[in-house]
Parts: sequence; C-alpha cells; structure tokens
Amino acid sequence: MQRIQAQDATAIRAEELITHLQDYFVSRLNDLSKEIGEDKPFEPIEWFRAGGKFGGGVRFVARDSSLFDRGSVNMSQVQYENDETKQLNSATALSTIIHPSNPHAPSMHMHISWTQMKDGRGYWRMMADLNPSICKDEDRGCFEECLRKSSGVLYEEASAQGDKYFFIPALGRHRGVSHFYLENFNSGNASADTAMAKRLGENVVDTYIGIIKARILEHADYTQEDRDQQLAYHTLYLFQVLTLDRGTTSGLLVHDENDVGIMGSIPSHVDRELLRSWKDRTPVEQKGLVEALAACLEEDGVVENTQKAALAKTAREFYIAHPEALKVQASGNVAVPTVQNHK
Repeated sequence: MQRIQAQDATAIRAEELITHLQDYFVSRLNDLSKEIGEDKPFEPIEWFRAGGKFGGGVRFVARDSSLFDRGSVNMSQVQYENDETKQLNSATALSTIIHPSNPHAPSMHMHISWTQMKDGRGYWRMMADLNPSICKDEDRGCFEECLRKSSGVLYEEASAQGDKYFFIPALGRHRGVSHFYLENFNSGNASADTAMAKRLGENVVDTYIGIIKARILEHADYTQEDRDQQLAYHTLYLFQVLTLDRGTTSGLLVHDENDVGIMGSIPSHVDRELLRSWKDRTPVEQKGLVEALAACLEEDGVVENTQKAALAKTAREFYIAHPEALKVQASGNVAVPTVQNHK
C-alpha cells in the first residue's frame, strides 16, 4: 500500500515543513530517551486514507515508559486533488501530544496545519498548549515567553483565542495553563506565515524538552498523592478532548481509518468514576456522551488500543446521532467547517 501525495506546490511545501517538524521533535524526544531514559526510540506507524488514494500519514508513538505515559507525533496529508466533488484540495497537519510518566513533568499539545481549498483559498491552524498535572509557575512563564517570541504581535490574539478554546465550562477551569491558538490564519504573506509556523514549532519543541528534562531530573521520586493528582488531570484531559475539542471530533467524523491515531492524545489511565461524576455538569446535549464514554472503560480505567477504538466509535456515533451537541463544543474566534470541507 502506498500513500499518494498531493502535487500542488503549496501542499508540497506544507508537507516538507510538517515532516521537518515531526522529524525534529521525534529526534529530540529520542535524544532525551537515550540521555535519561531507557533508550527506546519512538516507533513509526503508517496509516492510509482510502487505501492511500487520498493520502494518509505516519505517527511516531512512545515506547520508553520510564519517560512517557503516552506520546504521539503524527503527520498527515489528506488530499482530494483527483476528486472534483470535494471542496478541499489538501490538508497537511502535525498533531502531537506528550504525556510524561512523571507527574511533575507537564503534558504538551501542539498542532500546526495548512488547509488548501480548491478555489485557491488556504489557511493555517497553529496551536500549542502546556498542560501540567502539577503546575509550576516557572514552566508556565517559560512556555509563554517561547510563544511570545515565536509569534510577536500575534501573541496576544493567539493567547486570548487559546484561553477561550481550552476553557471547560462544566468544570470552571482551563485544560492547561498556557494556550496559543490561531485559526483560519493567513496574513497574505505566505513566506512570513510559513516561517512563523516553522519558528513556532521548533521553539515549542526546544522549550518543552528543556522543561520536562528539568522536572524529571528534579523529581526522580514522587508520591502517591502526586500520582493521584496526575490521574485526575488525565481524566480531565480525556473529558475535554472528547466533549469539547472540535479538531478531534472533526477527525472522527471525516473518516474511521485512523481512530487509534486520533485517540493518541488520551493518557494510558483515567478515573472512570470521576469521569462519570461530571455527567451532570455537562450541557444537556452531551450528558449521554459522558455516560457512553465511561461505559467504554473498565473499572481500572486503562486506555489501550481496544479502549481507544471504542471511545472513537462511541464519540462518532453520538455526534452523528446528536449533531446539536456539536454546537456546545469549543471554538476560538472562528469555527472552521472542517467536516463540511471533506464533503
């Protein structure tokens, strides 16, 4: 099986950038594993859209359990260049989430993508957010400074949109402590926008590696209370991703060929009963979803490939049956019709 790649020059340049950022991040993570872990490099897993006819991608998954509870660095390019029924020409994306094993080392999510429509319009989506189980002001400040230096005058807008997008109304808190989100972004200067996407990706990687290395070395020993705090946060992470995150939901609704990969953002363990207890706090449109998600899990809260597939299927079927629930999902200043673009 072979992945057919986009031939449009803009899409080719986007794939070159996204592949570079993926390679850069995986290399830094592997170096960290070699330096302070078990020297187990990330494993590549390829996936295909329509057997490769419409593209696909490759994700690198963590194998060093001494450092990573869960880690996924995914690049993809879905393209419809030979399908004139689609509005979308191509979508090229880096989506990555790292959940360290050490409760004192924060999780981090980053997404950088270029979407190209058949009418010639195109736009970037850039996201980066620091998600600690145990918050350290020093880490938050360091991450925010990285984002500010990477984006310049755009930082205030991106930070405000990120704070809006990652707020969880049902729980009255944000998912993380530092959020960056630019949606539907195109300044009109293609080279400057591409340079910023590259700068943002590389700077976030370098900053994050420095943060988690310092925390892992500083807190080689941690308590059961620390682990309990991490478990509660990991549960919140699953709750936010599957009830509020439009990117995850759109990926599930567009196709079912990378469900395990899309669920790569979910930590290895969650607290099933804590998740279930939030059902009554959610909007009426989503109460059934929370209970259905909890039913995908066993009492121990383990989330492996079987549970990932069940969670993906459950979420997809719920949103198809209850499209009104999509209206309560998160958005920045603009909600892009990602699913409609694929039709």
